Amino acid sequence: MSRTFAFVRFGPRALIVVLVVALCLLLLPYLITPIYLFARPVSTPMLWRWMTGARVERIWVPIEAVAQPLPRAVLAAEDAHFCRHHGVDLGEIREAIADARNGGGLRGGSTITQQVAKNLFLWQGRSFVRKALEFPLALWIDLVMPKRRILEIYLNIAEWGPNGEFGAEAGARRAFAKSARDVTAAEAALMAAMLPNPSRRNARRPGPGMRRLGQLYETRARAAAAIDACVRVR
Repeated sequence: MSRTFAFVRFGPRALIVVLVVALCLLLLPYLITPIYLFARPVSTPMLWRWMTGARVERIWVPIEAVAQPLPRAVLAAEDAHFCRHHGVDLGEIREAIADARNGGGLRGGSTITQQVAKNLFLWQGRSFVRKALEFPLALWIDLVMPKRRILEIYLNIAEWGPNGEFGAEAGARRAFAKSARDVTAAEAALMAAMLPNPSRRNARRPGPGMRRLGQLYETRARAAAAIDACVRVR
């Protein structure tokens, strides 16, 4: 009888505490996001590697210190509509769903802003729960931050190597032994081709498939004159 009474007495209170804690955790990224207008964030994969004692190399560089072909190539590879959507590309999502329904397999429809949301606040791997959290968070990031800042953060937290290389500077040094300021258009395109799988794709020694991707992204970046219009300094 006393155990039942204790559950009735403390059960609802414990549930309220759990709900409040869960709500605080859900709201925390929205409160932190404005801080990243100025602070230099680290990603959850970087934090995980630090916690497990693995190597992390990241040298923060402002976007103006990155060779212009690199942001253009990244946009051509990852999010060609970056300057036109508000954090989520609904057209790309519809195309991905249509491809899956037609037997084409499930492909990613994530924008750069969604990837920033995932890498800063969520976890890796495919999950409907993560996607449900990522969607509104990407909209919030796009509302709070200018496009130039979003892309600058992405270029500094993206994984660009198999041994803890994060950010364009570490990626360029590993791949080409030079600063991200000095990469050519062809080298930038190869770096962009690494992004989906930096553990297996190597811009220093690209295979035929990766070379084709690099040429494709270089051509796209050159052809789309306005692809980076929203991040240029006016």
